[in-house]
Amino acid sequence: MIEPAPMSSIADMPDVVDQVALARLYGEPLFAMPTDLYIPPDALEVFLEAFEGPLDLLLYLIRKQNFNILDIPMAGVTRQYLVYVEEIRSRNLELAAEYLLMAAMLIEIKSRMLLPPKKVAEGQEAEDPRAELVRRLLEYEQMKVADARLNAVPQIGRDVLRGQVYIEQSMQPRFPDVNVVDLQEAWADIVKRAKLIQHHTITREELSVREHMSIVLRQLQGRRFVEFEHLFDPARGIPVLIVTFIALLELAKETLVEVTQAEAFAPIYVRLAYSPT
Repeated sequence: MIEPAPMSSIADMPDVVDQVALARLYGEPLFAMPTDLYIPPDALEVFLEAFEGPLDLLLYLIRKQNFNILDIPMAGVTRQYLVYVEEIRSRNLELAAEYLLMAAMLIEIKSRMLLPPKKVAEGQEAEDPRAELVRRLLEYEQMKVADARLNAVPQIGRDVLRGQVYIEQSMQPRFPDVNVVDLQEAWADIVKRAKLIQHHTITREELSVREHMSIVLRQLQGRRFVEFEHLFDPARGIPVLIVTFIALLELAKETLVEVTQAEAFAPIYVRLAYSPT
């Protein structure tokens, strides 16, 4: 690396050539130009403008000179375009191939504009040779504006960095030991909660009032009196008691049985109704 020598280090230089060094090489003063110094020809190239392709160059020439993109002056634009293509062709022929294709297209458009327009039907305008080029330029400009907007959006790695935290973990997780007493208490709690959950199943039982009316009549058959509570069987459940009671009321309504009581608060008796022969 070669760099100019700072003025503050002149006093430290050896007493040769009026104490002035040409440069410093790795920190040491250099008082004469090296005889074996070689600079490649491609090392000192200067690029005034960098373009992404022929359309980018055309759009640059049009916008720089405030030309109307719908009415491009083909003569001036083509002349400026060819100057740039000639410059890059002398340095990079492969890069110039794409630009040369566009140059041929520009020359063709310029030549077609010099010819008289083709005849068209009455009321129709003649086709402009520049129409296809204008369409491509407008589409390219829209994509370029969209690219600039996307590039303005913050990007990870360029504008912002993603925060990362490294947590060291062992390969085999180590779980805490469980006390036997704690395990017993956990099991007892599960059993207690299971006892609190009870299922009540409701079933439908077909009960006939007429059938129980017949049962009551059979119980009274051949007996003078039957105490009221002896006609009911509590072991069979509330639904049967209710149906039996309704059956007894139906029998009394149809005067098939009689319900009697000797006095207030005395036992209630049931008997078959008397029917004279």
